[in-house]
Amino acid sequence: MRVLVTGHRGYIGAVMASVLQNARFDVVGLDCDLYGACEFGRTRETVPSYDTDLRDIEWSDLLSFDAVVHLAALPEDFDDQIDPQLTEEINLSATIRLAECCKRAQISRFLFASTCAVYGRDESGLIREDGVTHPLSAYAKSKLECERELSRMNSDTFAPVLLRNGTVYGVSPRLRLDTVVNDFVGAAFTNGRIDMQTEGRAWRPLIHVEDVARAYAAVLAAPDKRVAGHTFNVVASKENFRVIDVADMVTELIPHTTRVVPTGAFDRRSYRVDGTKLSDACPKLSMRWTLREGIRQLRDAMNSAGMTPGDWRSGRYRRIARLSSLIERGELDASLRRPSELVSSTS
Repeated sequence: MRVLVTGHRGYIGAVMASVLQNARFDVVGLDCDLYGACEFGRTRETVPSYDTDLRDIEWSDLLSFDAVVHLAALPEDFDDQIDPQLTEEINLSATIRLAECCKRAQISRFLFASTCAVYGRDESGLIREDGVTHPLSAYAKSKLECERELSRMNSDTFAPVLLRNGTVYGVSPRLRLDTVVNDFVGAAFTNGRIDMQTEGRAWRPLIHVEDVARAYAAVLAAPDKRVAGHTFNVVASKENFRVIDVADMVTELIPHTTRVVPTGAFDRRSYRVDGTKLSDACPKLSMRWTLREGIRQLRDAMNSAGMTPGDWRSGRYRRIARLSSLIERGELDASLRRPSELVSSTS
């Protein structure tokens, strides 16, 4: 099966491309590489790719593919450092346009990377895919709207699979430190101190980046009748944790670390998620990582890389900070396009 992976140079994509290749898929990437200077350790790209902005893809570019794994998206931007309209333009409009191009190119298998953040706040128990959604951020709202639009496009010849990823952690060639587990481990390793932003009572479903990639590989390989047109939570049910428990585990595994917890600061988002539907649809899929093992992996990788407090704070591993820096330096305009791209598109 020939598979196009959008965002293959991102945090998840850099792992996804390798895992899919090892599973004997013929992988091609698509990425405009906004995070080109954000490698963690030595990296070597092993897949051919389109160096193209997602917004510029045409249906004729897709004719050779059997499936698309769509990861490319702007990350959550809680401080509105980037124009909020761009989240709608890239995460929603460009996604639907890509799906329409896939339909025209007669690609039926379309895996969409959504998020468990669409549940917002629900502390009634483990949430299944048919549970109530209440997204609280522009990012989560755009993902849920994509799900709805893609579901409307469902047909005998185009059946998208909607994959709601849990909160991802773990080592990647394009590491991020703006996700909760990775951030806590980085803070503990470089500073010996975790300054929490809330009291940590909120729940999160956590999943290792390699397990995300294995889940997508399993869905690609699954028969249509098991996955086509379905929504799946991508998480193991036992890997739901309170944020305070994540911090405690990090302090346990990284000696001489303290945590500082503010009083009266609460996270509006809190949800525990049931991953049973995915394991039933893909019975050979096994989630290999636990949170404890993932913390050890991050700790050891940071030690090998010689990560410093400056590295941990820098925009190299923090996506919105990186984009803001590129805009400030004039390497990107406000629409997140390079000036050279604008010149070539108007010439």
